[in-house]
Amino acid sequence: MLKLDDVAITQEGFALHAAFSLQAGARVAVIGPSGAGKSTLLGAIAGFVPVTSGRIVWGAQDITRLPPAARPLSILFQDNNLFPHLGAAENVALGLKPSLRLTAPERAQVAQALARVGLAGYEGRRPAQLSGGQQSRVALARVLLRQKPLLLLDEPFAALGPALKAEMLALLAEICTETGATLLMVTHDIADARAIAPDVVLVAEGRAEGPFPTAALLENPPPALRAYLG
Repeated sequence: MLKLDDVAITQEGFALHAAFSLQAGARVAVIGPSGAGKSTLLGAIAGFVPVTSGRIVWGAQDITRLPPAARPLSILFQDNNLFPHLGAAENVALGLKPSLRLTAPERAQVAQALARVGLAGYEGRRPAQLSGGQQSRVALARVLLRQKPLLLLDEPFAALGPALKAEMLALLAEICTETGATLLMVTHDIADARAIAPDVVLVAEGRAEGPFPTAALLENPPPALRAYLG
């Protein structure tokens, strides 16, 4: 379980209070108006944004003060965080060993992860030689290889067209089902939330609350969300 226990995040001219819990294996979209703090919320959970007060707990472990590398999670951003001078296999392998000094079994794990996302045979291709969808698949393969129980995604497929985005969301859902990972995904696209997340966390007016059933919340949104949705 992921629990944000009365968490406060304060920065210059900005404050966000978060209090919610997610069951292990949940798939949750993070939605709300632009500038409300959705990415900041993920940054705090990942350890990149300091928490002013409160606790972030995973299972029985308080991870509030742990450095990002010590937290049981993987985070995926819109730009996929791929290194342009490395091939697909090397970019994936970074999730296993930053030194890239892999054993034979570890190289086999990398190959299996690429095959799982449909990129067998693409090991040596650099990001510039891949389409946007293929780059997203490389990033997903790295997440898959890391085998962390908590996945944080910050609009990773926003630049993709509708058909390709739907394909990536379906692949992501399959991976979460196979691994049992808990998913927390920021999106501005309500269709994405409907497609992959039975529940949502709403970030608006200085608060992050939920989870709420996706369909019910979107059918009867609170004023701040209604104004955003139009």
